[in-house]
Amino acid sequence: MERSTTSPLRVWFAVAALALPLAAVPAPPPWSPSDACERDVAFALPELEKRCAALIESKGLEWRKIAAEITANAKAARDDSDHLLVLLQLLARLNDGHAEVIPLEAGKGIELPEPQRGERAGPGLFFCKAGGKLLVKNAWGSAAAAGVKPGMEVVKVDGKPALPWLAARTAELRDTASWSSDQQALFATCHWGLAFKPGTRLELELKDVKGKKLTRTVQCDKASQVPDGPAFLPPGLEVAKDLKWGKTAGGFGYLHLRRCPSDLPEQVDRALAAIGAVPGLILDFRGNGGGGFDHDAFMGRFVPSGKTLAFGKSYPSAGPNPYGGPIVVIIDGNVRSAGETGSGIFKEDGRAFVIGESATAGMSAQKEQFDLPSGKWALYVAVGSNKGRFNGGKGIEGIGVPPHEQVEFKAKDLDAGVDTLIARAEELLKKFPQAKVPYDPKAFDWK
Repeated sequence: MERSTTSPLRVWFAVAALALPLAAVPAPPPWSPSDACERDVAFALPELEKRCAALIESKGLEWRKIAAEITANAKAARDDSDHLLVLLQLLARLNDGHAEVIPLEAGKGIELPEPQRGERAGPGLFFCKAGGKLLVKNAWGSAAAAGVKPGMEVVKVDGKPALPWLAARTAELRDTASWSSDQQALFATCHWGLAFKPGTRLELELKDVKGKKLTRTVQCDKASQVPDGPAFLPPGLEVAKDLKWGKTAGGFGYLHLRRCPSDLPEQVDRALAAIGAVPGLILDFRGNGGGGFDHDAFMGRFVPSGKTLAFGKSYPSAGPNPYGGPIVVIIDGNVRSAGETGSGIFKEDGRAFVIGESATAGMSAQKEQFDLPSGKWALYVAVGSNKGRFNGGKGIEGIGVPPHEQVEFKAKDLDAGVDTLIARAEELLKKFPQAKVPYDPKAFDWK
């Protein structure tokens, strides 16, 4: 991890100290909040422009316009809280899901201004966008108690048409939250973005699946729930730390990979042994928050014993229970970082058919960190895309892994407690689109 070189201001202090008797060295003049913020921003802007040059270009960011906006915000900073807010706004303009303001010793304990800080509570709702409409994806707690059900169309929120409300809420959050892509921003808003200060009420105008209009009030009164990814899981799954596995009602194997820890290949061994011989397998990566693992060892679990997969990168078979049948991978806009490489190799290297509501988050990159002159914070940012061979040589950062087939939730499925994407995966396994997937189980002697 690289560190920035000494700032010009610190060099000036060092030279001045050498030119004076030791007892006469003056203390550095105290900086006003505005001065400190301006100095940090003046240092960070060219540093980011240099370090993140490739991503600034690939993402089409208007850096001069961003620099002018953030410089003006820095001049208006009144205290340390405003200073921190300006730094978050700066990183949000990078469209970088990994970007983070890291407090150093002198910055610990500094909080954001009151409107941006404090506890947040969820209304017991998740949304999804499908067919040009906003639907209720999940409902529990206060929302369920108020009669809100999955599959209902959200017509208005607080008197505003649903989709414009959603766009405005995304823009509001995006002022300080950095997301690598539009699909990541949409997913975040439809889930975490529905959390407000405890006690906040949302007035919802809805339509049920039969077209009946109704109005419901939901209150934000519980800690915001972390989205799992699938709307509904197959019943009877075994659950471990990072995985859930079992079989669907149609007899296909199902494996939900929530994270990508270092021992992921070994965890998969246990799941594949339990699932046993199945005619097809669904690997559901939705909601995968990433991690770090051996890609070759992981993919080797899906190559028959004694065989090597070599349509793109070469993967020899690995593990005691490798699976060689047809596979459908499911993704969404919250599959991040190592979850994107883990799901993406199935598409890029020809092993599986991939479906999803959208491409993955596009949040997969090499990162660097550097300190700011104030000594209160460091900035942690993406500087180059991972998996440069993906997407025709463009990599993953800012793009994601696009599915072979985009599949949106259906209101009638949600109303019936059915996950549309799992249902579609089963349909595909019954009649596998072999022409679109280089891997043919028969060619690998799988029965």
